[in-house]
Amino acid sequence: MRGSFTYCNPTKLYFGKNALQKLAGELEKYGPTVQLIYGGGSIKKNGIYDQVVEVLKDCGKTIVEDGGVMPNPTVEKLHEGVEIARKNNVDLLLAVGGGSCCDYAKAVSVSVHCDEEPWDKYYIRFEEPDCEIMPVGCVLTMVGTGSEMNGGAVITNHETKQKIGHVFGTDVMPKFTVLNPMFTMSLPHYQMVAGIYDIFNHICEQYFSGADDNTSDYLSEGLMRSVVHSSRIANVDPEDYEARSNLMWSATWALNTLLTKGKTTDWMVHMLGQAVGAHTDATHGMTLAAVSLPYYRYLIHTAGAACVEKFARFAKKVWDVPAEGRSGEELALAGLKAMEDWMKELGLVMNTTELGASEGMIEGIADSTIILQGGYKVLTKDEVIDILKASL
Repeated sequence: MRGSFTYCNPTKLYFGKNALQKLAGELEKYGPTVQLIYGGGSIKKNGIYDQVVEVLKDCGKTIVEDGGVMPNPTVEKLHEGVEIARKNNVDLLLAVGGGSCCDYAKAVSVSVHCDEEPWDKYYIRFEEPDCEIMPVGCVLTMVGTGSEMNGGAVITNHETKQKIGHVFGTDVMPKFTVLNPMFTMSLPHYQMVAGIYDIFNHICEQYFSGADDNTSDYLSEGLMRSVVHSSRIANVDPEDYEARSNLMWSATWALNTLLTKGKTTDWMVHMLGQAVGAHTDATHGMTLAAVSLPYYRYLIHTAGAACVEKFARFAKKVWDVPAEGRSGEELALAGLKAMEDWMKELGLVMNTTELGASEGMIEGIADSTIILQGGYKVLTKDEVIDILKASL
């Protein structure tokens, strides 16, 4: 490992079928008013809302409702959440839902005491908070983003056609997260597999970079194999507890900052996918699935020997593709074919057309794509356009 780093992750996790029983002990650490953050109401249908509210009431908390968090939280919703927190003098933000709720809660946490427009400060200038940060707790009901144990918060601005993530420091990470795999069982199949691919691609974004012998890459290969194995079981039997629990745990470790240590990273699949999402409002994991293969194939053909070598390793270590009789590039492409077969097996969306994109939108999507410096190749705008066209 060539990189130098500091590692700290302050989020406390409670995992298992009885994990919600630990919520009361965490609530004792905070003041009386809790802003209860959730999405479109599914937690009221499946009973999770009632379970959480019961704990809050038993702990004597005043509950301030903040529902309606959308799959791609908007600037307008962020402003609404900030106003709720300020008006009610909230002590804790409790997100009950998937990654969007967790992301939104963290965005609110750095904005409540901020004197500036949070979109400009955090998502355009990428400044760090210089104000009091409100504590966040999470009760996870959908796996994929890893937002339950990191400082990331993605917000969408429909007016400017931008979907941008800011990865904040340890002070913004959730103070605690409840991880009960049973809470994920009622997800529709579409959302489940979108989350599964989000997990897998988080690992890929950190894996497909660098040329050194890095422990993080060995960890990534093990996690990817686990995700593939468990996803196939869950795809056939969504109520298989062991598979769903393994996916939940893999999602957390895929993006809790561990795998990135000592490495450069890429994240261009996310930049491409988020730009597509900003223009179509499509499900995040599906946008990643639709742009991944065109991007990776472009890299193999243009980014040089180190890139080809890594994708060839991916083919052997993750997909068990035999190397005999294949050149490095042939092996690398065979690995992507194995990955494509798995993605189709799950039922993932394989092109951006199905998500609502069209050729006439490509220029605008390219303009919304943030080009990063990591990975094996720094793209030009023309290359972004070529990749997006290949994704249609």
